Amino acid sequence: MKHFYRMTTAGLLLLLLCFSTSAQQLIPGGNTIGLSLQTDGVAIVEFSDTVPQRAGLRQGDIIININGQPIQDARQVGAAVQASHGAPLELGVLRGGEEKSFTISPLQTADGWRLGIYVRDSVTGIGTVTYYDPDDGTFGALGHGVNDGAALLPIRSGAVLPSEVAAVSRGAAGAPGSLQGAICGRGQCGVIEKNTPQGIFGTIEPGAGAAIETAKPCEIHPGAATIRANVRGRQVEEFAVEISAVYPNDSADRNLLLKVTDPTLLSLTGGIVQGMSGSPILQDGKLIGAVTHVLIDDPTEGYGIFIDNMLAAA
Repeated sequence: MKHFYRMTTAGLLLLLLCFSTSAQQLIPGGNTIGLSLQTDGVAIVEFSDTVPQRAGLRQGDIIININGQPIQDARQVGAAVQASHGAPLELGVLRGGEEKSFTISPLQTADGWRLGIYVRDSVTGIGTVTYYDPDDGTFGALGHGVNDGAALLPIRSGAVLPSEVAAVSRGAAGAPGSLQGAICGRGQCGVIEKNTPQGIFGTIEPGAGAAIETAKPCEIHPGAATIRANVRGRQVEEFAVEISAVYPNDSADRNLLLKVTDPTLLSLTGGIVQGMSGSPILQDGKLIGAVTHVLIDDPTEGYGIFIDNMLAAA
C-alpha cells in the first residue's frame, strides 16, 4: 500500500509538471544585446578601509538613503559625506531585500572626507536574448539575474542597446572565457523593466524568425538538443549540445545539465563562455530553456533553466 501511495504521488507530480502552464508561441533569440542598468540606490562594490566593515556594511549592500535622504546615484553619496565634515552618518541599506541601518563616521583623508567604500550606480555589459513574444513585444534574456556581489541588483531603469561580438576569449578549465561585445548603431532598441533571479525582462523591437512552441518541463529529456548563440559579429548560429540530466525540482536557474558537442562552437569558444547566458535551448522542435551557467572546471558543460521558469518570472 505504501508502495502504491508513492507511485501515485509521483504520478501526480508528473501531471502537475505537464499541465501547470500552457504552451506559448515565442521567437527564439540567440543574439547578444548591450545592457545598461541604473540601480535603485547605490551598490557597495569594494572597501578601501576596514572601518565600514567593522560598522557592519558588506559588499553588495545597496545604499538607499543617508540620514533619511533618498540616494539614487554615487554623486549624492559623495556630497553627503563631504557635507558631514566628519559627523556620523546613518546609512539605510538594502541587503537581501531587507532594509537595515548602520552608523558610520567619515574618514579624514588628503582628498577630503571619505567613507572607505567604493560604490557604483550603474552596470553595463552584454547578454543573450532568450525569446521574443511577437504578441506583445516583450522579451526575456540571461536566464539568471544581474547580481552585485551576492545580492540581486535592484534596478531603477534599464536600456537595451544593439551590439555585436567583437572578439572571444576562449574558455579553459579553471578560467571561464567571455564574449567581448561592442555597441553598434545609435540609441537604444528596448527597455529593461525587471531584474529577477530567472532573468531580465522588458520590451524590445521584435527579432526576426518564426515563432515556435514552448515545451513543458515534463517534455524535456536527456538527449540531443541545440542552442542558438551569437559568438561572431551579429551572426546567430545553431550549435549541437547534449542534455545530460534534467533537474525539475532543483534551483530556479539550474534545471538542465548540458554539454557542448558541436565542433565549431568548441573551436570558437571552448564551450560556454560569459555573455552566452540566455542562449535559447531547443529540443524536438520546441523552445525548452536557456543557458545560464558554465562549469568552471569544464567549459564544455553548463546549466540551463526551463523556459517555464523564465515565463513565470516575466
